[in-house]
Amino acid sequence: MAGRGSRLRPHTLTVPKPLLPVAGTPIVEQLVAEIAKVVDTPIDEVAFILGDPAFFDEAIEEKLIAFAHSLGAEGTIYRQLEPLGTGHAIMTAAKSLQGPAVVAYADTLIRADLSIDPTADAMIWVKKVENPEAYGVVKLNENDEIVELVEKPKEWVSDLAVIGIYYFKDISQLRDKLEKVVAKQLMPGMEYQINDGIKALMEEGSKIVPGQVSKWMDCGNPQITLQTNTAMLQLLEMEDTPLISAEATFDNAKIIEPCYIGPGAIIKDSTVGPHVSVGAGTTITNCHLEDCLIQNQSTLLNAKLKGAMIGNQVHFDGNFTRINIGDYSTLS
Repeated sequence: MAGRGSRLRPHTLTVPKPLLPVAGTPIVEQLVAEIAKVVDTPIDEVAFILGDPAFFDEAIEEKLIAFAHSLGAEGTIYRQLEPLGTGHAIMTAAKSLQGPAVVAYADTLIRADLSIDPTADAMIWVKKVENPEAYGVVKLNENDEIVELVEKPKEWVSDLAVIGIYYFKDISQLRDKLEKVVAKQLMPGMEYQINDGIKALMEEGSKIVPGQVSKWMDCGNPQITLQTNTAMLQLLEMEDTPLISAEATFDNAKIIEPCYIGPGAIIKDSTVGPHVSVGAGTTITNCHLEDCLIQNQSTLLNAKLKGAMIGNQVHFDGNFTRINIGDYSTLS
């Protein structure tokens, strides 16, 4: 989770993308909790790979370590100070790369059966997509084993896109391959990728198989993040997850579920929903909101919005219909 999330600006100017709440909970916490829930073994450690300490500060470290502890695991912080690719990022955590491990990119949300194939040396989770040319995809042999990884294929390879979640029976084997990869001098504009290590494992005969996910939701840009917020609210409602805080206040308010309403939120003379997330301490007055994602401690007045994404501590008073406002903004 070392990247700056530039496609989600202005929201990631002040908050790292994996810590943006979607349907009320930060992306990375939802992802790791889902992995912890469905794997068949206790988790000993959660290692978080962060970027520049000036952005990923001590408060973020403490929050992530506390989250790992809530799962019964130790939390460890590593730093990738240069954006040199996924393989390089993983190798910053070299001290933790031993034994069975899951590697996950913290900018997606999933619903999946992550049960491990005991006969496999590694697994790569995939999702069938309609436009495989836009993704990295896997090629399978007649035994449904992965024999090739192809990035954005121009010709047909398969429609199984790699979603960024991997399992290794012994991740030290990947570590040893990536150690050789990152020792090589990079050409300008090039990066060290996890695929370089995985391909080296394939060449040595490692058995790598696909896993399937039922839901794969991206948070790449504001429009897609709003779609993911909608999908997550629908999923959480189906899973009977409580979404409306008992500490929220409602005065002449109509809530059309599914919605997430955080603690301390105040909603007055407004219609909210469906598919709206309202962060803690946010006040909404005389508004009609649909398909919106609103973070904490903001104030909305006299707004009729559909498809809006609003950051923390925003003050908005106006008659726009579609907006995207970052933290600490005022429009009146």
